[in-house]
Amino acid sequence: MLRPATALLAIVASCLSSVVLLWPGVGLVWLGVLLLRPEVALMAAQAPIAMRITRVENSLVGAVVVKGRPLKVSKLDDRMRDLKVPAVSVAVFQFGQIEWTRAWGFADVEARRKTNEDTRFQAASISKPVTAVAALALVSRGRLALDENVNKYLKTWKVPDNQFTTTDKVTLRRLLTHSAGTTVSGFRGYSRHAEIPTLLQVLNGTKPANSATVVVDIPVGSRWRYSGGGFSIIQQIIEDDTGKPFAQAARELVLEPFGMKHSTFLQPLPSDLRDDAATGYLASGEPVPGRFHVYPEQAAAGLWTTAEDLAKFAIELQKIGAGKSTKVITQELATEMLRRQFEQWGLGIGVEGEGAAVRFSHGGSNEGFRSVLHSYRTAASGVVVMTNSDAGGALAAEIVRAVAREYRWPGLGPIERTLGASDPARHKDFTGRYEIGTRSPPVILQIELDGDRLFGAVGTIKSELLPENDDTFFSVDTDVRVQFVRDGSGRVTGARIWQGGVERKAVRVAL
Repeated sequence: MLRPATALLAIVASCLSSVVLLWPGVGLVWLGVLLLRPEVALMAAQAPIAMRITRVENSLVGAVVVKGRPLKVSKLDDRMRDLKVPAVSVAVFQFGQIEWTRAWGFADVEARRKTNEDTRFQAASISKPVTAVAALALVSRGRLALDENVNKYLKTWKVPDNQFTTTDKVTLRRLLTHSAGTTVSGFRGYSRHAEIPTLLQVLNGTKPANSATVVVDIPVGSRWRYSGGGFSIIQQIIEDDTGKPFAQAARELVLEPFGMKHSTFLQPLPSDLRDDAATGYLASGEPVPGRFHVYPEQAAAGLWTTAEDLAKFAIELQKIGAGKSTKVITQELATEMLRRQFEQWGLGIGVEGEGAAVRFSHGGSNEGFRSVLHSYRTAASGVVVMTNSDAGGALAAEIVRAVAREYRWPGLGPIERTLGASDPARHKDFTGRYEIGTRSPPVILQIELDGDRLFGAVGTIKSELLPENDDTFFSVDTDVRVQFVRDGSGRVTGARIWQGGVERKAVRVAL
């Protein structure tokens, strides 16, 4: 869908600001076209946008471009077929205006129901920044504070105190920045036909909840650790403070003021909304049993929405931070939300990049759904991609890169790497199993050889590693660099791994 308002603004900007000044007569003709035949001007403005959409469709690219090698591009239809992604929905916005939205494929393959711009997808963890704004709305009203012990606000349930909460208490700021030391990284959801736990059962880890108890098991503020469980605590705070179910409170605090008319936190999804909802699909192409899972952990993973509504969310948030809107939260709180608070994290959202490339971003991953949101902090420009497949993450990343190349946006396009040289005879030194970081269970990087070619694998994702030099390699599929570390005797004992500018250390644990 092309945006007439954006198109006409583009015409006015390009024609009246330059043509009128240089060629007044021609400028008056254009002005007449705008006033007397706006449909002609609209068609002229839409044509370049339509061409941009076509170029994006035909120019999907990988994460890494090797300098000196031809650029390899793919078509969207081909990649959807290769990855078995039934549907994808995209919204692109520039300078505070949604420029275009477009949907491809099938919301439900068996029913042959096509997706459209109003099809709802599960946003998964992109629920978290929306929840963050709901919590900050209550901070703006003086009902909550960022740095108070959250047990002050919790009535139905309390964060259990233990040896890890002695020095520092769990606060809203800590929960929003994933630095509260709380457990439970993510949630699996529930079959639509299963018994669904209450929020209290989720927090206490009692049946029928399928996740562990939410507790603090490392010192508060000691390190960053992603915690969906922390957002379940925020869900309880919002319910206790407002006296309303979370879905109702979030709708009143954020969704309605931001104009997100196709969005809801209601779980399970009401029957009258299911016909407009996408079915989730596994990476194999099979549908999720029951079409999609139910997430009582609404604040962390329960938002149903569209790409356009998430674009509206990003635009409004950026406008508030820039002092151009007074909706929902104060400029001061929006600025706090969109600045790095702890590592690469703001209040409920990631903050990446430097200078003009600074952007706020979040991904989403529920059973059968993968999505991503990127927005620049200073320009209210960005892109949202939503898919209904476990394999949709790779496709979403390729679409983001294609959009970034088309619009010449910094920081989101493919990374250019320079191919160096290494001795293939030394590649066997690097093979083995490496534990990344300190998560429990740890993330495992497996380094393998195929002939003299080196490969790295995390789970089922495998990528060839090309050399920069003898000990440093880069992935050809993702923005990952690996530098192998040797001890004094020359034995490889670990690795330094960079992904998107973030460095993590890995220990070699087995050959």
